[in-house]
Amino acid sequence: MIVGVEGEILLKEPTFLHMKVGGFVYEINISLNTSNAIYDHSFVQLLITQIVREDNSLLYGFLDQAEKKLFDKLIKINGIGPKVALAICSTFTPEEFVQVIKDKNLSLLKKVPGIGPKSANRILVELMDFDLGIESSVSNAKKEAILALESLGFKKDEIIKVLSDENAKDSATLVKLALKKLAKI
Repeated sequence: MIVGVEGEILLKEPTFLHMKVGGFVYEINISLNTSNAIYDHSFVQLLITQIVREDNSLLYGFLDQAEKKLFDKLIKINGIGPKVALAICSTFTPEEFVQVIKDKNLSLLKKVPGIGPKSANRILVELMDFDLGIESSVSNAKKEAILALESLGFKKDEIIKVLSDENAKDSATLVKLALKKLAKI
């Protein structure tokens, strides 16, 4: 079972890449979030979920452990295959998805390609108590920044998206950076 690879990106498309690893070239399916974080022809390490079927073996790669956990949990739900799970990972960051589940937001789930009302309900029921451990990994500074920005009237999902790439240690800096990005949206 392959659980991780590191190598050079030879070809990158939005939903897959070809990676040279030890003389072999692997095709690895990726989410749009992972794709956006990878630069062409760079050297990267990916966490892998390998799905072996009768007729083929598919690799799904993730830069983020939380995204891999989300994917692995989703493919265990009856009726949700790797294609739909990857669509969910492409539509939401793990933090956003946890919030969608907590808010029981069916309409947002149904916007994901391949998810209808039945699948959306099934996901909400199956993952009702599911926690990726994401919120505990969010720093206190980010929590404070999110609360401050929410009090200014911004939507939480927009705030989380904007702050996902930021690593500042204090909330004031995070709020300033987020306001600059939110002003452009």
